[in-house]
Amino acid sequence: MAQVTARAAAARLVLGVLDDRVSLAEQVQRGALDRLAPPDRARAQRLALSALRNLSRADGVLKPLMRKVPPAPVRAILRVAVSEMMEDGAAPHGVVGEAVAATRALGAGGERLTGLVNAVLRRASEVPVERWAALPAPEMPGWLRGRIMSAYGKKAAQAMEAAHARGAPIDLTPKDGDVAGLAGRLGAVALPTGSVRLTAGGQVSELPGYATGDWWVQDAAAALAAKALAVRKGERVLDLCAAPGGKTLQLAAAGAEVTALDLSEERLVRLRENLARCGLSATVIAADALNWDGPGDFDAVLLDAPCSATGTIRRHPDLPYLRDGTGIREIARLQADLIDSAAARLAPGGRLVFATCSLLPDEGERQVAAALGRNSALAIDPQALDLAGVAPHWRTAEGGLRTRPDDWPELGGLDGFYIAALRRS
Repeated sequence: MAQVTARAAAARLVLGVLDDRVSLAEQVQRGALDRLAPPDRARAQRLALSALRNLSRADGVLKPLMRKVPPAPVRAILRVAVSEMMEDGAAPHGVVGEAVAATRALGAGGERLTGLVNAVLRRASEVPVERWAALPAPEMPGWLRGRIMSAYGKKAAQAMEAAHARGAPIDLTPKDGDVAGLAGRLGAVALPTGSVRLTAGGQVSELPGYATGDWWVQDAAAALAAKALAVRKGERVLDLCAAPGGKTLQLAAAGAEVTALDLSEERLVRLRENLARCGLSATVIAADALNWDGPGDFDAVLLDAPCSATGTIRRHPDLPYLRDGTGIREIARLQADLIDSAAARLAPGGRLVFATCSLLPDEGERQVAAALGRNSALAIDPQALDLAGVAPHWRTAEGGLRTRPDDWPELGGLDGFYIAALRRS
């Protein structure tokens, strides 16, 4: 059996996204990288992510060098190779050699195209880096770009696309809240909102403090939702749609008695593992939030609702190729039902934080405005969002908070999130 390289595996991942519409995460879960050693698995995923972020740029380099588009598996190999040479600065000799070998491994159809791959990539390696850098950032798909431009304008859409192309650094939340201490130990950056941002690559699980549960991985924007809930020690808190568990860990670390509920038992496995690693406890339940027959009268409820996840494209560049805009209305209806269900589980005076990792107002600002119209007992609690590091322009007209991928350009960006803090009268 021929040896599988990280580069060849990356091309297969890209092909799985573009042709089969299977996410990178699902492909990995199905065993797509099982034949690779752990370091090569990580490398294959990095190469696939880079290729997907730079797909249109790679095509811009390749198109003038070919008379016709090659078969999809060969095209994926070429795209990964060009992205690695241009974006990552990899030495052409090794990239070209492995691309030719990967093409040959495709069988008879690939064997006859090895000469083409070799010639095209050698010519591509001569393209000046400045020309690559000058190519426009890949555009969001039409179904999403139109909605983003309607909500924020063309310049904002272009700024978000540039942020998507830059990718996403890794953020950490310290269990003890000592941001400066953790940043110092890891040689990382302390962010204004209280997260820690890594400045170098490497295996996260090998970093100091991982095994002892001193911190967990969590985007800085996502961490704001639990902070807005401002839980106190001993409070009964319900975390709806809790997996993979970053917010559950925040709430438990603050001393709350947390019930973490999620529909997916499979996703809750990771939550339980992180609770154990960090030495924290919560009651973990696999159930449908709309049909769960558990108790009400919680002091606070955190609802990180299912959504289009359009705010996480810089972290998940496969997402635009997996969706076509259908189903957003259905998701919005589910969110509305979840808000009503969450509100019904609050004790009088209880707090509800609604959050989505979406850029779409239908899954944010408009969703909350509609919820206030349906529920006379709910009111916006804007003071709950007076959090450290929150920029004034993140605040929205109805009293919520909106982050975008093009925020913090000097720090490496931020996931797109919408957060609203509500209180029951």
